[in-house]
Amino acid sequence: MTLLNKIWKSKLWLLITIVLLVAVNWLASLYHTRIDFTNEKRFTLSSATKKVLKKLDDVVQVDVFLKGDFPSGFKKLANSTGEILQEFKEIAGKKLQYRFISPEENVEGTEVKWSDTLNSMGIAPLIVNAQIKSGEQQLKVFPVALATYKGSIYLINLYEGNNVNLTASEINSSEALLEYVFAKAVHQLTAKSKSMIAYSIGNGEAVGPESFDIRTELQYDDTLFMLNLNKIKFIPDTFDLLLIVKPTIQFSDDEILKIDQFVMRGGKLLIFVDKLSAEMDSLQIKNEVIAYDRNLELDNLLFKYGIRIKPELLMDLQCDRLPFDINGDGQYKLLPWNYFPLFQSSSNHIINKNLGFVNSRFVNSIDTSIEAEGIYKTVLLKTSSKSRTISTPALISGKENVIEPESEKYIKQGIPAAVLLEGKFTSLFKNRISQSHLDSLNYFGYNYLQECLKPNKVIVVADGDIVLNSFYKDQPLPMGVNPYSMVNGRQSFPVANRTFLQNCVEFLIDDNGLIEAKSKDYTLRFLDPGKIEKGKTTWQIINIAVPILLVFLFAVVYQFIRKRKYTLN
Repeated sequence: MTLLNKIWKSKLWLLITIVLLVAVNWLASLYHTRIDFTNEKRFTLSSATKKVLKKLDDVVQVDVFLKGDFPSGFKKLANSTGEILQEFKEIAGKKLQYRFISPEENVEGTEVKWSDTLNSMGIAPLIVNAQIKSGEQQLKVFPVALATYKGSIYLINLYEGNNVNLTASEINSSEALLEYVFAKAVHQLTAKSKSMIAYSIGNGEAVGPESFDIRTELQYDDTLFMLNLNKIKFIPDTFDLLLIVKPTIQFSDDEILKIDQFVMRGGKLLIFVDKLSAEMDSLQIKNEVIAYDRNLELDNLLFKYGIRIKPELLMDLQCDRLPFDINGDGQYKLLPWNYFPLFQSSSNHIINKNLGFVNSRFVNSIDTSIEAEGIYKTVLLKTSSKSRTISTPALISGKENVIEPESEKYIKQGIPAAVLLEGKFTSLFKNRISQSHLDSLNYFGYNYLQECLKPNKVIVVADGDIVLNSFYKDQPLPMGVNPYSMVNGRQSFPVANRTFLQNCVEFLIDDNGLIEAKSKDYTLRFLDPGKIEKGKTTWQIINIAVPILLVFLFAVVYQFIRKRKYTLN
C-alpha cells in the first residue's frame, strides 16, 4: 500500500488540505502580484509613483466627490479613479485610505453639505446637462478630490476638460492623468520643502494683472520669489529655476553673466520672450501696429546655447479668432487672425505629450540649426502645415482680414516656436570674461565656470504672451483663453497653455520623475457601427444560444457516462 493510499484511508488528506489552504492564503496575504493585460499598462504604476508611495510615514486620506447619479462619462471617470486608488493602496497599504463622497452628503458631525464646503474653498462645480432616471436636467458635478496628510489639504482636479462640450476624448485624457495627479498630490503633501522659482523682474517683465494666472499657478506647488537682476550680485543656488517672462528692457552684460553662471552651476532656465514689439493694445487703438526688434541683447546668450530667435513673425491658417469691423459700420465679426497661431502638439516629448492647443500671440520663429557641441534640441511647439513668416519691421493692420488670406502663401510647415535644450552648456563668456567680473564672483565665493558642472536643461519659448492672461468682465481668465472666442462666459475650445507651463516647470525641476506618469496613453476603442450591424445576428446566437447548447451537451454527456457506469452488463 502506497503512502498516498494510507493517507487517503486514514482521512489525513482532509487535515493536510486545510493546512495547505491556510498556508497558501497566508503567503498570498504577504506576497502577491498582479498582471496587467492592457496594452496601455493602465494598471501599472510608474517607478516614480511607487517610490513616493513607499516613503509614506503617515496616512494620506483621499476624499473623492464623484458619487451620485452622474452622466456616463463621469461615472466612467469615477470607476477609473477607484481603480487607480486601489493600485495606490496595493503599494502604500494602510498608509493610503480613500472613499467616495456625494457632494450632497453632510460633512461628518455637521449639517453642512460637502457642496457648500467645496464652494467656500473656491471650488466651483461643473454644470452639465444630463439624461438621468428622473429625466433631463442640469447637474452640478464636482470632479475633484481632497487629499489630507497631517492636517494639510491638497486639491486634486480629476477633470481638465471643457464642461461646455463634454466629450469622450476629454474624459479619456482625464483618466490617463489620474496616476499623475494623485502621485503629485502625495508628493506635494509629503515633501519636506518646496522648489524655489526665481521670477525675474527689473527688465520690464510682466508683473501686472496680466501675470495673475502664472503667479497663482506657480505659487500653488512651489515657492515663487521676485528677483531683480539689477539689484543682486549673483543668482543664489537656492533657486531651482529662473523664469523670465516677456522682458521689454535690454539686459546688461552683468545681468547676462548672472544668468549664464546660474545655468553653468546647474540652475534651470525657462524663457518666454517676445523678440519683437507687437502689442494687441496698439492694434485695438490704431487698428495697426508696427512690429520691430526690442534689442533685448539675449541673442548672443541663446546663440551660444544653440538657437536663435529670428526677427520675423509667424502666421498660421490654424489660428485663433478676433472681432473685426470689416465694413466699417460698427458691426463686428469674429474672423481668423493669422498672427495668433494655435499650436497643436506633435507629442514628441513628455512635455507636450497629449497636449491640446496652445494659444499664442505675435510669435517669433526659432532657428535650431545653430551648432552647439553636446547640446540636444527638441522642438516642443511648431506651426501647422499651412504657415508662413514675415520679416520685420512689418506693418500689421486689422484691415488685413477684409480679404481672405491667400492660401498659396502659407506653404511652410513645422516652424519651431519653443525648444528644449539639453546637455553641457558652454559659457558665453568663455575666454573673454573681464577681470572685474572675476573679482566680483570671487568676492562672493563663486568661481567662474566655463561650462556646466553637469548636463543641464533650458527651455526657450518665442512668445511672452503664451503664459499671460486676458480679462473678462474685469476678472482674470486662465492663460491662453481668448475673451472674444468665449461662449456663455467660457472658452469655446479647450486650450492647454497652463498645462504646457506646468509640464515645462515640472520637467526642469522635478528630480523625482513624476512627470513620467503624465505620458500614459489611454486609447479610445470605439465600436464599429458597420461591423455591429453586419455581425449582430451572429453575436446574438453566440451569446444566447451557445451557452444553452453547452449546458444541454454537458447534461447529455453526463447522463451517458452515468448510464455506462451503473448499467449491468
